[in-house]
Parts: sequence; C-alpha cells; structure tokens
Amino acid sequence: MPIDPDQIQLEADRHANLLALEAKRAKLEAVRLAKEVLIENARSKPVDSRDVTASQITAFADILSNYVSS
Repeated sequence: MPIDPDQIQLEADRHANLLALEAKRAKLEAVRLAKEVLIENARSKPVDSRDVTASQITAFADILSNYVSS
C-alpha cells in the first residue's frame, strides 16, 4: 500500500503546530517563573524598593529561555 503524500504533509503540519505550541508554552512558563522569582526576591528589599516591572520580568524570562535552549 503506497503512502499518501497528503497524509505525510498533514502529519508534518500537525507536528510543526505541536512544536510551535510547545515553544509558546515554554515561553509562558519562563515568564511565570521569572515573575515568581523576582517577586520572591523583592521581599527581602525595603518596602519602597520592591517594585517589579514587566520589563524586568520579560528580561529575566528571556535569560531563562536562552539558558534552557542552550
């Protein structure tokens, strides 16, 4: 029985979509982890210095993602 090229393409597309979804899930997890770490670390600072910004979270998430990817 010959292999259907359409079925092969469908499976390749499905696999690519799963990989893209997993990459987004990993990035979201890195953002969540970065937020938790930065907020927890801020607890040891004086109250007026505990601000955690979105840019700090995304920068730390990028560092985590790059570390995991390497």
